Amino acid sequence: MTTNLKTPLHAEAITGVILAGGRGSRMGGVDKGLQNFNGVPLALHILLRLAPQVGQILINANRNLSVYESFGVPVWPDATGLGEYAGPLAGFITGLERCETPYLLTVPCDTPLFPADLVDRMAEAMAREGADFAVAAACEKDGQLRPQPVFCLMNVDMLESLASFTQAGGRKIDDWTAQHHTVVVPFNEPADTAHAFFNANTLAELHQLEARQP
Repeated sequence: MTTNLKTPLHAEAITGVILAGGRGSRMGGVDKGLQNFNGVPLALHILLRLAPQVGQILINANRNLSVYESFGVPVWPDATGLGEYAGPLAGFITGLERCETPYLLTVPCDTPLFPADLVDRMAEAMAREGADFAVAAACEKDGQLRPQPVFCLMNVDMLESLASFTQAGGRKIDDWTAQHHTVVVPFNEPADTAHAFFNANTLAELHQLEARQP
Protein backbone atom coordinates (compact mmCIF):
# COMPACT_ATOMS: atom_id res chain seq x y z
CA MET A 1 0.00 0.00 0.00
CA THR A 2 1.32 3.44 -0.90
CA THR A 3 0.42 6.46 1.18
CA ASN A 4 -1.98 8.88 -0.48
CA LEU A 5 0.05 12.07 -0.51
CA LYS A 6 -2.63 14.24 -2.14
CA THR A 7 -3.17 15.63 1.35
CA PRO A 8 -0.08 17.73 2.13
CA LEU A 9 1.97 16.47 5.03
CA HIS A 10 1.95 19.64 7.08
CA ALA A 11 1.39 20.19 10.79
CA GLU A 12 -2.36 20.78 10.57
CA ALA A 13 -2.82 17.42 8.82
CA ILE A 14 -1.20 15.51 11.71
CA THR A 15 -2.63 14.42 15.06
CA GLY A 16 -0.12 13.56 17.76
CA VAL A 17 -1.02 10.84 20.26
CA ILE A 18 0.89 10.71 23.54
CA LEU A 19 1.20 7.10 24.67
CA ALA A 20 0.72 7.03 28.45
CA GLY A 21 -1.17 3.78 28.83
CA GLY A 22 1.54 1.50 30.20
CA ARG A 23 1.79 -0.19 33.58
CA GLY A 24 4.91 1.73 34.63
CA SER A 25 6.16 -1.57 36.08
CA ARG A 26 9.82 -0.53 36.06
CA MET A 27 8.82 2.60 37.97
CA GLY A 28 7.20 0.52 40.67
CA GLY A 29 3.76 0.56 39.08
CA VAL A 30 3.27 4.33 39.20
CA ASP A 31 1.57 6.17 36.34
CA LYS A 32 4.65 7.13 34.38
CA GLY A 33 3.05 9.99 32.49
CA LEU A 34 2.25 11.78 35.74
CA GLN A 35 5.77 11.64 37.19
CA ASN A 36 7.41 15.05 37.32
CA PHE A 37 10.18 16.09 34.95
CA ASN A 38 11.62 19.41 36.09
CA GLY A 39 8.44 20.01 38.08
CA VAL A 40 6.03 19.23 35.22
CA PRO A 41 4.28 15.87 34.68
CA LEU A 42 6.01 13.95 31.90
CA ALA A 43 2.89 13.72 29.73
CA LEU A 44 2.23 17.45 30.05
CA HIS A 45 5.85 18.18 29.20
CA ILE A 46 5.47 16.01 26.08
CA LEU A 47 2.22 17.80 25.19
CA LEU A 48 3.80 21.25 25.44
CA ARG A 49 6.76 20.14 23.33
CA LEU A 50 4.57 18.47 20.71
CA ALA A 51 1.82 21.10 20.41
CA PRO A 52 3.71 23.47 18.08
CA GLN A 53 4.54 20.59 15.76
CA VAL A 54 1.07 19.12 15.04
CA GLY A 55 -2.50 20.20 14.39
CA GLN A 56 -4.20 18.19 17.14
CA ILE A 57 -3.19 16.13 20.17
CA LEU A 58 -4.81 13.35 22.15
CA ILE A 59 -3.58 11.27 25.07
CA ASN A 60 -3.85 7.49 25.39
CA ALA A 61 -4.07 6.59 29.10
CA ASN A 62 -5.63 3.78 31.12
CA ARG A 63 -5.84 5.31 34.60
CA ASN A 64 -6.09 8.73 36.24
CA LEU A 65 -8.09 9.83 33.22
CA SER A 66 -9.46 12.94 34.92
CA VAL A 67 -5.92 14.14 35.67
CA TYR A 68 -4.91 13.73 32.04
CA GLU A 69 -8.12 15.45 30.93
CA SER A 70 -7.08 18.47 32.99
CA PHE A 71 -4.27 19.00 30.46
CA GLY A 72 -6.93 20.21 28.03
CA VAL A 73 -6.86 17.60 25.27
CA PRO A 74 -8.99 14.49 24.60
CA VAL A 75 -8.03 11.37 26.57
CA TRP A 76 -8.84 7.83 25.46
CA PRO A 77 -8.02 4.46 27.05
CA ASP A 78 -6.67 1.50 25.10
CA ALA A 79 -8.87 0.05 22.41
CA THR A 80 -10.76 -3.00 23.64
CA GLY A 81 -10.08 -6.54 22.48
CA LEU A 82 -6.32 -6.76 23.06
CA GLY A 83 -6.38 -7.37 26.80
CA GLU A 84 -5.39 -5.10 29.67
CA TYR A 85 -2.23 -3.04 29.14
CA ALA A 86 -1.63 -4.64 25.75
CA GLY A 87 1.37 -2.48 24.86
CA PRO A 88 1.92 0.46 22.54
CA LEU A 89 0.06 -0.99 19.57
CA ALA A 90 -3.16 -0.75 21.60
CA GLY A 91 -2.44 2.96 21.84
CA PHE A 92 -1.76 3.06 18.09
CA ILE A 93 -5.19 1.55 17.45
CA THR A 94 -6.84 4.03 19.81
CA GLY A 95 -5.11 6.90 18.06
CA LEU A 96 -6.07 5.69 14.59
CA GLU A 97 -9.68 5.16 15.66
CA ARG A 98 -9.97 8.64 17.17
CA CYS A 99 -7.79 10.58 14.73
CA GLU A 100 -9.66 13.20 12.69
CA THR A 101 -6.71 14.20 10.49
CA PRO A 102 -5.12 12.35 7.56
CA TYR A 103 -1.97 11.44 9.51
CA LEU A 104 -1.13 10.23 13.01
CA LEU A 105 2.12 10.59 14.94
CA THR A 106 2.80 8.50 18.05
CA VAL A 107 5.09 9.74 20.83
CA PRO A 108 5.81 7.97 24.15
CA CYS A 109 5.24 9.81 27.42
CA ASP A 110 8.69 8.99 28.84
CA THR A 111 10.99 10.73 26.33
CA PRO A 112 10.67 14.42 27.22
CA LEU A 113 13.63 15.78 25.23
CA PHE A 114 12.59 14.62 21.76
CA PRO A 115 13.52 17.06 18.97
CA ALA A 116 11.58 20.25 18.38
CA ASP A 117 11.80 19.48 14.65
CA LEU A 118 10.75 15.84 14.98
CA VAL A 119 7.56 16.18 12.95
CA ASP A 120 9.05 18.35 10.21
CA ARG A 121 11.83 15.87 9.49
CA MET A 122 9.64 12.78 9.69
CA ALA A 123 6.95 14.34 7.47
CA GLU A 124 9.53 15.46 4.91
CA ALA A 125 11.02 11.96 4.69
CA MET A 126 7.64 10.26 4.49
CA ALA A 127 6.47 12.57 1.70
CA ARG A 128 9.77 12.31 -0.18
CA GLU A 129 9.72 8.50 -0.14
CA GLY A 130 5.96 8.10 -0.61
CA ALA A 131 6.10 5.81 2.43
CA ASP A 132 3.36 4.36 4.61
CA PHE A 133 5.40 4.98 7.76
CA ALA A 134 8.23 7.20 8.95
CA VAL A 135 10.12 5.92 12.02
CA ALA A 136 12.73 7.94 13.90
CA ALA A 137 16.20 6.51 14.45
CA ALA A 138 18.66 7.81 17.02
CA CYS A 139 21.97 6.97 18.63
CA GLU A 140 21.39 4.92 21.76
CA LYS A 141 23.61 4.82 24.83
CA ASP A 142 26.06 2.47 23.08
CA GLY A 143 26.44 4.93 20.22
CA GLN A 144 24.63 2.77 17.66
CA LEU A 145 21.95 4.28 15.42
CA ARG A 146 18.73 2.32 15.94
CA PRO A 147 15.07 2.81 15.02
CA GLN A 148 12.80 4.17 17.74
CA PRO A 149 9.53 2.58 16.54
CA VAL A 150 7.30 4.29 19.12
CA PHE A 151 8.09 7.57 17.32
CA CYS A 152 6.02 6.69 14.27
CA LEU A 153 4.24 8.79 11.64
CA MET A 154 1.57 7.05 9.60
CA ASN A 155 -1.45 7.48 7.37
CA VAL A 156 -4.80 6.90 9.12
CA ASP A 157 -5.59 4.35 6.42
CA MET A 158 -3.30 1.95 8.30
CA LEU A 159 -6.00 1.10 10.86
CA GLU A 160 -7.30 -1.92 8.94
CA SER A 161 -3.78 -3.31 8.55
CA LEU A 162 -3.06 -2.86 12.26
CA ALA A 163 -6.32 -4.48 13.29
CA SER A 164 -5.48 -7.53 11.17
CA PHE A 165 -1.95 -7.66 12.56
CA THR A 166 -3.03 -7.54 16.22
CA GLN A 167 -5.93 -9.94 15.69
CA ALA A 168 -3.35 -12.42 14.43
CA GLY A 169 -1.42 -12.01 17.66
CA GLY A 170 1.13 -9.41 16.56
CA ARG A 171 2.35 -7.05 19.29
CA LYS A 172 5.67 -5.61 18.06
CA ILE A 173 5.59 -2.28 16.26
CA ASP A 174 8.52 -3.03 13.97
CA ASP A 175 7.04 -6.38 12.92
CA TRP A 176 3.98 -4.49 11.74
CA THR A 177 5.74 -1.61 10.00
CA ALA A 178 8.05 -4.11 8.26
CA GLN A 179 5.01 -5.29 6.30
CA HIS A 180 4.77 -1.88 4.63
CA HIS A 181 6.92 0.77 2.99
CA THR A 182 8.73 2.38 5.92
CA VAL A 183 11.31 5.15 5.82
CA VAL A 184 13.75 5.36 8.74
CA VAL A 185 14.57 8.97 9.63
CA PRO A 186 17.98 9.43 11.31
CA PHE A 187 18.40 12.02 14.04
CA ASN A 188 22.19 11.98 14.21
CA GLU A 189 23.16 15.30 12.70
CA PRO A 190 25.86 17.33 14.52
CA ALA A 191 23.21 19.72 15.85
CA ASP A 192 21.04 16.88 17.23
CA THR A 193 21.11 16.45 20.99
CA ALA A 194 22.67 13.10 21.88
CA HIS A 195 20.08 12.31 24.56
CA ALA A 196 16.99 13.54 22.67
CA PHE A 197 15.49 10.05 22.51
CA PHE A 198 16.61 8.74 25.90
CA ASN A 199 13.61 7.49 27.81
CA ALA A 200 13.01 7.19 31.53
CA ASN A 201 11.96 3.66 32.53
CA THR A 202 12.80 4.13 36.21
CA LEU A 203 12.66 7.05 38.62
CA ALA A 204 16.47 7.01 38.75
CA GLU A 205 16.65 7.32 34.95
CA LEU A 206 14.16 10.17 35.12
CA HIS A 207 16.37 12.07 37.55
CA GLN A 208 19.42 11.32 35.38
CA LEU A 209 17.58 12.70 32.37
CA GLU A 210 16.78 15.89 34.27
CA ALA A 211 20.50 16.28 34.99
CA ARG A 212 21.29 16.04 31.26
CA GLN A 213 19.34 19.20 30.52
CA PRO A 214 21.50 21.99 29.06
